[in-house]
Amino acid sequence: MSLKNVRFEVMKFLEKDVDSLIEKYLIPIDSIWQPTDFLPNSEGDDQTFFEEVREIRELSKELPYDFWVVLVGDMITEEALPTYESWLMDVEGVDQVGDGGNGWSKWVKQWTAEENRHGDVLNKYLYLSGRVNMKEIEKTTQHLIADGFDIGTDRDPYKNFIYTSFQELATYISHNRVAKIASKSGNKQLGKMCKIISGDEMRHHHAYSEFVERIFKVDPNQMMVAFQYMMKQKITMPAHFLRESGDKISTAFEEFSNTAQRIGVYTSKDYVDILQKLIERWEIDKITGLNDDAEKARDYLMKLPERMSRLADRIKIPENSYQFKWVEPAALKS
Repeated sequence: MSLKNVRFEVMKFLEKDVDSLIEKYLIPIDSIWQPTDFLPNSEGDDQTFFEEVREIRELSKELPYDFWVVLVGDMITEEALPTYESWLMDVEGVDQVGDGGNGWSKWVKQWTAEENRHGDVLNKYLYLSGRVNMKEIEKTTQHLIADGFDIGTDRDPYKNFIYTSFQELATYISHNRVAKIASKSGNKQLGKMCKIISGDEMRHHHAYSEFVERIFKVDPNQMMVAFQYMMKQKITMPAHFLRESGDKISTAFEEFSNTAQRIGVYTSKDYVDILQKLIERWEIDKITGLNDDAEKARDYLMKLPERMSRLADRIKIPENSYQFKWVEPAALKS
């Protein structure tokens, strides 16, 4: 049987448990938070509404330029959700058409619905803050969706679940660190908002990690090889094609990454830490009965964190901020 057919059969085998996994890891729509829980009430009293907006704008002045660049980049990444959903819907074993859609397509749709709230709340908050150029942000967002992405997983569910396990944890780290910076500056509401977003990302990380755990139990050899493949080519961030208006594809991503590293929101050491956490979570060192290719893949993975840690120690981040069109310097906004 071809590897593609094996993966398809494994996905069909695991599909019987998808409903219980949805119940375990996703929250019913009527129970979960919504963006309006964190934003001024536009239906309420005019004076109260404008006072709350004024407070957002005043508190926003206390946060530094690099912070706003990272928050904008995080928001744009969340707003590119149509790309991620369309990619996952094309994964082998996910069927949104037959019999009204199978269990895996149900997962993708409900996961997407939860994720959609993140971009919504961040977008509205940025609009009210007065610290950013929304039109430039909107152009970048449209470019990112129009440009799509290629995360190197093909239609392979094993590689895709490795990717989402890694990426959801990376997103948790980024939103959680942004929350801490905001709260420390006195912006409690923004801190609370980013903190609850990070909580969603952690739940989703645990879900995708459990998908991988279950595959390891039924097809450990190919799951191990897929893990090695993804880490060998490196995890590509979902916003890797990021660009500003008038620029070529991907030209803004490196500077965005530098900014996130400079203020400690997401660093190359975090990348290594996530890899180590996944190795420990999936107990890579304890999996038995592997064939030669899978054993070689495991050996590579077990040695990789130390190698990558040495490389991370040598990375130098520019000290000066790059001037994005998204955010005007604080001096011009005061």
